[in-house]
Amino acid sequence: MTKAKTLTVKSIKSNPSPQTSDIVTLADLCKELKIKPREARMMLRLAISKKGQYPALTETHIPRQPWRWDAGSKALDEAKAALKTSINQK
Repeated sequence: MTKAKTLTVKSIKSNPSPQTSDIVTLADLCKELKIKPREARMMLRLAISKKGQYPALTETHIPRQPWRWDAGSKALDEAKAALKTSINQK
């Protein structure tokens, strides 16, 4: 029984999930927009408080979880828009 568990764990570890390449993280956005992650998190928290302006971003955000989005999603587009708007206002 122990060998079966070991083989299962090894097979899971050796086969990376195909979905990981379809995820855009906050770090990716920060590199793209050349902003600090701390500032980006503050701007995104402000954006999710504006549900009417960023509905998809507000609905997909899970509190106390990392900021990440599916590539090509509406929430990602709204996150980029929120960060770009905040950068331009400075």
